[in-house]
Amino acid sequence: MLSGKIYHNPSVDFLVKKVLEKKEAIESASKTLVVYTGQYTGRSPQDRFIVDTKKVHNKINWGKINVPISPEHYKKLETKTKNYINNLPEHFIVDSYVGADKKYQLSVRVISETAYQALFVTYLFRRPKTIDKFKPDLTIYASPSTKADPKTDGTNSDAFIILNFDKKTILIGTTKYAGEIKKSVFSYMNYLLPQKNVFPMHCSANVEKNTKQTALFFGLSGTGKTTLSADPDRYLIGDDEHGWSKNGIFNFEGGCYAKCIRIKKESEPQIWSAIHRPGTLTENIVVNKDGSFDFEDDSFTENTRAGYPLEFIQNAVKNGLGKHPKDVIFLTADASGVLPPVARLTPNQAAFHFLSGYTSKLAGTERGIKEPKPTFSAFFGAPFMPLKPMIYLSLLQKYLKRYRTKVFLVNTGWMAGPYGTGYRIPIKETRAIVSAILSGKLNDVPCHQDRIFNLFIPKEVPGVDKNILEPQNLWKNPEEYITHAKKLAILFTENLNKFAGIHEEIINSGPKI
Repeated sequence: MLSGKIYHNPSVDFLVKKVLEKKEAIESASKTLVVYTGQYTGRSPQDRFIVDTKKVHNKINWGKINVPISPEHYKKLETKTKNYINNLPEHFIVDSYVGADKKYQLSVRVISETAYQALFVTYLFRRPKTIDKFKPDLTIYASPSTKADPKTDGTNSDAFIILNFDKKTILIGTTKYAGEIKKSVFSYMNYLLPQKNVFPMHCSANVEKNTKQTALFFGLSGTGKTTLSADPDRYLIGDDEHGWSKNGIFNFEGGCYAKCIRIKKESEPQIWSAIHRPGTLTENIVVNKDGSFDFEDDSFTENTRAGYPLEFIQNAVKNGLGKHPKDVIFLTADASGVLPPVARLTPNQAAFHFLSGYTSKLAGTERGIKEPKPTFSAFFGAPFMPLKPMIYLSLLQKYLKRYRTKVFLVNTGWMAGPYGTGYRIPIKETRAIVSAILSGKLNDVPCHQDRIFNLFIPKEVPGVDKNILEPQNLWKNPEEYITHAKKLAILFTENLNKFAGIHEEIINSGPKI
């Protein structure tokens, strides 16, 4: 039983006042809340565990990402967490839904130590119209002051993020980073939905204003999912997590969690406006003496964030639903400077790059990342996918084929050389490429096949300089480009070798060395 003063589903205004009263945040000049999360400014993947039970053991893709913890260790940490929260003079309970499609909706109860975590959940998840009959399918205990003892609790540090599918609970301790709540629920959905023949996706989604045609943007943090889906000429369904069922696309969330580092009003006006709305909850952004934000300053982290409800985006799709997608865009931020800014993918290439999930892990998104490094994250979201890889791949193939969806690879990374030598592809060029894809102008445009990456590169894109379409043209030393390209191609091949049972047609659609 929980004791002390319990605030159950408090209003946003009440939570904002509580956050300031408890000095969990400061206020910017625009009345935005600014939280500093201390040691943990991004996800802590080495501290994430799944409770290993008979019911789930054969379903989970165990390894470096999905790490088991015993039910005994879980029980000790559950008791420790509950006891701590129970003895607080006050705590917060927020009931919400995850999943805009009611058929696949998850009822989530978050019991939190802090007001700002309660506010984050209120913004990020979908608010119930009434709580009279609310029964949680999942309960989360979030307590930054509860610490594990690695010697006795089976953890790697004093922090812990533990998913228990049997008990339908999640424990989060020590870390104040709000993104752990969001991504834990995402992982939970990614366990449940495939067993209902629904494809869970780490992607953003938007729709064309008139035709209501849907587009999906897959990609890891920092590749542009949030930025590119927040398009003034389209309606936003959601910026990060969606499901694809026989009914169409549905957003898991009711809010956004945008990266803020080096954001510009001119290039990202919708997100800029949302960040400056009173009550928006931000993390680890430097505030100047006059109360304004310094988005260029990464003193605390590159992974500065802002959480706000979807309605803060003016042209948001309030019901979180969309048609079956016409276009899918795989986003990558290639720090080696060798991938083209856009390529049209065949179905087998789509499967190859979905399994590869290549990008450069950018600074700040995880602890210890200081500069971009190549990484392969299957499904553009392996850290959040607990089941066996072929389950997610088969769902992708099934839905792409059934609804004749076209797939493109878009590189938002570097050109004219690798990170440190080259420069990042301008957002203006990327937006022009995305616009051409969504308007159908690249469906039949002539392409040439890259001899290393085996990609079909459009010979021209409306509004884009032809020279940037072929990466080698921008390198001062063509031989150096080939060296870097072959190095990346080898990494692609080595990564795919980790997967068993891949069809030869998919393997052959990848790079040629």
